[in-house]
Amino acid sequence: MKAKKYLWSIICVYMCYLTHGIQALILGQNNINFAIQWGFDMSNPESAAYAAGLAAVSTAIAWTGFGKFISVWIGGEISDRVGRKKMMVGGAVLYIICFLGFLFTQNALIASVCGFLTGVATSGFWDAAGYPAVQEACPAAPGSALIGIKFFVSLSGMVYPLMVVQNASNGNWKMNVIIPLVMSFVCLALALIAPFVYDDQKKAAKGEANKDHNAIQDEINAAKAAMLQKPNKLVVFLIMFYAFLCMAIMYGAQQYTKAFGLSVCGLSEMQAAGMTSIYTVGSLCAVLFWAFMMGKLKWNPLKVILIDSICTAVALAAVLFIHQVAVIYIAITMLGFFAAGGALQTGLAVVQLFNPGPKGRNTGIYYTFMGAASYLIPVVAAQLTKASGEANAVYTLMIMLLVFAGLAILSSLYLVAQHKKIFGKSALSK
Repeated sequence: MKAKKYLWSIICVYMCYLTHGIQALILGQNNINFAIQWGFDMSNPESAAYAAGLAAVSTAIAWTGFGKFISVWIGGEISDRVGRKKMMVGGAVLYIICFLGFLFTQNALIASVCGFLTGVATSGFWDAAGYPAVQEACPAAPGSALIGIKFFVSLSGMVYPLMVVQNASNGNWKMNVIIPLVMSFVCLALALIAPFVYDDQKKAAKGEANKDHNAIQDEINAAKAAMLQKPNKLVVFLIMFYAFLCMAIMYGAQQYTKAFGLSVCGLSEMQAAGMTSIYTVGSLCAVLFWAFMMGKLKWNPLKVILIDSICTAVALAAVLFIHQVAVIYIAITMLGFFAAGGALQTGLAVVQLFNPGPKGRNTGIYYTFMGAASYLIPVVAAQLTKASGEANAVYTLMIMLLVFAGLAILSSLYLVAQHKKIFGKSALSK
């Protein structure tokens, strides 16, 4: 019943993340055109100017990650204080400003500022409010509601890379910026009209001493009471650190799959863009699959994370060490399914399981680790590109992602062992 009553808030959040799916790709997918617009000579792929242009785009992407990193923690705290609607509206307004900046600026520095602000808008505003909002609107299946966010990110990620190539070939690449700009206005309209559970609860409790958070606190207390023992500090750290590992893998694959196809696999522009779309198709299929497994079959989210981590490592190893195009395409599909198919969102459900607390605060801390990865990966990519060229840089980056996948496996195995001690049952039993 609650989900039906707050359908507009769910639609609003999902529309925002449909737009975010494009924002996450816009710089990487249009890197050459943006570099030209910012004044770099991109006529010779072997030149220093070409490498500098690519590095400038990676720097702008890095500033997006930095915006996420510094804003999401405080955004979660603010979201718990002021409500979800104001944060969703604020994020939409910032998106509009930033896409206008991308559309018109001819300066790489201004583009980096816009990238920074999109990071703030995404994590400091939308992540901090949207993730709690869908959990609050769908209390019977919060894990499935969270994975729904990934569905819409994946949907735009599947279509957008192909749209980029098509618009560019038609000589109208700026349509790739205009479309998400229009979508941002739609997000703003939805945020203004949608009711939100948390906001309504705060209004209903206004004027009653200590009543505005009693229901939330009762839920937190009940979750803590179900534990046989308190999680140790390493458990709390690892459930948060998973966001870093997961995002590093997902963001690296998302941003640099096309470059890997072009520079390492020798694919055409359309074939390389197709790799990104195949990666996204894998993630889209995973969203539907895991939503069923957790929503209908009630699988423990920690079990899902362990499976995702193991299969992600296998997929990355195949991409790196089996140099056949068909195998790479299959591995990229697997990578999308297991690394980008809602693993990050599922990890947030694990956070709430092991560390019950205000959802906005937990989301903020978790996504601070995510923001660190969003900043680190493009910075490393930019430095590697300057030092060794694009092909070597992308290959080295993939090796780093494989190491992160190994760490995710080890972390998940430890958390599975701790789950038995804390809850008295195995996370793998269901």
